[in-house]
Amino acid sequence: MPLSMESWSSAPCCSLSVLSAASSCSLEANRRNLPGLPEERRKIMSTGLLTIIVFGILILLLGLGVRIGFCLGIIGVGGILAFLEPSVLYQVAEVAADTGTNIFLLTLPLFVLMAEIVSFSGVGDDMYTAAHDWLSWLPGGLAISSIATCTGFAAICGSSPATAASVGLVSVPEMIKRGYDKRLAVGSVSVGGTLGILIPPSITMIIYGLITETSIGKLFMAGIIPGIVISLILCGAIAIAVKVKPELAPRIKGVSWGKRFSSLKRIWAFIVLVISIMGSIYLGIATPEESAAIGATTAIIIALAYRKLNFKGMHAALLRTVSVTAMIMFMVLGGNVFAFMLSTLGIPQYITNLMVNLEVSRWVVMIIINVVFLLLGCLLDPMAIMVICLPILFPIVTKLGFDPVWFGIIVTINVEMGMITPPFGLNLFILKGALREYTSMEDIVRGSFPFVLLLVIGLAIIMIFPSLATWLPGKMGF
Repeated sequence: MPLSMESWSSAPCCSLSVLSAASSCSLEANRRNLPGLPEERRKIMSTGLLTIIVFGILILLLGLGVRIGFCLGIIGVGGILAFLEPSVLYQVAEVAADTGTNIFLLTLPLFVLMAEIVSFSGVGDDMYTAAHDWLSWLPGGLAISSIATCTGFAAICGSSPATAASVGLVSVPEMIKRGYDKRLAVGSVSVGGTLGILIPPSITMIIYGLITETSIGKLFMAGIIPGIVISLILCGAIAIAVKVKPELAPRIKGVSWGKRFSSLKRIWAFIVLVISIMGSIYLGIATPEESAAIGATTAIIIALAYRKLNFKGMHAALLRTVSVTAMIMFMVLGGNVFAFMLSTLGIPQYITNLMVNLEVSRWVVMIIINVVFLLLGCLLDPMAIMVICLPILFPIVTKLGFDPVWFGIIVTINVEMGMITPPFGLNLFILKGALREYTSMEDIVRGSFPFVLLLVIGLAIIMIFPSLATWLPGKMGF
């Protein structure tokens, strides 16, 4: 919950006071000549104390409701003032300048604009109609059609909430009208929406690439096969569940082959957008930044062709784009300042050494990291999780020899689970707002839970077979 103006002004002062007091304690601890304790151990103890202090204050500010960008910026600057020389603040200015002038940031507003325009253009309606005609005869065919539509829509959207809302508004009323179980109907759309950040183009992958300096082109290509694999797992599970419990979804008679092939005309816009975005990257015609511009321009042309774009709609899309982009950029800036402070204090190195020196398999460490992401997904939004955790966890992952691109897909799948996990799963609230006439929050939460388990299975498969994520980028020579 946002704080009042008084709270906003008092929170930084509070955090700086705590940091200053902690600094005095830490410096005093360093001055002590503890008998029988070597200098190296004293340094480790002081770094451990700093780690506890920094993350304790972070949890405190988040609990007070301070926005994540402010949290990270306040702690970053406050930590430098408390524990380091004030002259280090000049380097913070350099960090801010480097963040603001990063060429990869160009992809953010362009892909956000594309997602905004595509979401009201009517492309999703046509895609669902085509999927319905081809797949409705299967057990749970309408729910499977929703997953298939989300999979395709994800390839032209890049946003999980936009995917869930756009497809849900079309598919859920149809499923309920046909006698489908409400929880199956909303659950399939809720989890299908999460594919919007796994199948490229993905705003989540862009943020990961910015924070970890990993190739965004590689990340985009790495998400294609895992996205398809998870989509197939979801569709297969729905078919099996309906076979076991037919009351979940009445069987629907399929349409003629002529109507099926005729419905393919409706997906021309989807094909054009996919070719313009991913085709341009795959063929080496454009960089990810250039493909974002191509995609946004193509989306505008398609919306005009559908006669769904007017001045009011374009104005709303641009305002939303500016709002979302500013929010994300502020979080990234705060995260970079926070990461700079952590690195200067040696906290990532300290935690990395602790984890690497554990006498356990590196896969045990990776499982622990996944559990951390899953737990945080219940409490924080995806962007917050990445800007807080990646500066700490990414050095551990690379030190243990894991592929950064593969880890990006692992992070994205974990973030996916967080988007449909209560109490703060974003897709749950998006669907409640969009479908309030048709369902309740209880139905949405209960309907989404079984699909979280399916995402865990998908995550395990990608971990066991990392080549599913690394093969395509390697073949393309990225």
